Amino acid sequence: MGAIADAMSAYAQPLLDQTDGSLEQMQMALNVAMACWNIGKLPEDKRQAAIDSLTESMGLDEAEREEFQEEILMPMIRRHDEMFGQVFQRKAPRRSEWESTIEVGSESDLEFGLEALPPKDQTPKPGRYDPCPCNSGKKYKFCCERVARAR
Repeated sequence: MGAIADAMSAYAQPLLDQTDGSLEQMQMALNVAMACWNIGKLPEDKRQAAIDSLTESMGLDEAEREEFQEEILMPMIRRHDEMFGQVFQRKAPRRSEWESTIEVGSESDLEFGLEALPPKDQTPKPGRYDPCPCNSGKKYKFCCERVARAR
């Protein structure tokens, strides 16, 4: 087996050990393991909604749902965090996390000779005979203007 299959097999092993070995029970154990795997990949704040959706779709009554969640789902999700927690964490911050910290036109930008660019709506359109802004070396009318007209 490949590395991913080996990891998934190791992850699902506690559930597989609880089966009687029948194909039906093993398939159910793998399905539950995969569901827990997917829930484990979610951010903490979205996990409970996924757990509720899963247990609701299984048609369990309230007591069975709580038991299933406490004895099977939560231990498997904790197991996922222990085995694969670092693998699924984002390395780079999302745009919304860093975008608000950028000050266009700040003094530090001026030190490096950076200028604030006007919004795209206000970017002046080059004249037909001006050099093309894509730096192709061609005149605008023979380069990007032709492409824009073809659309």
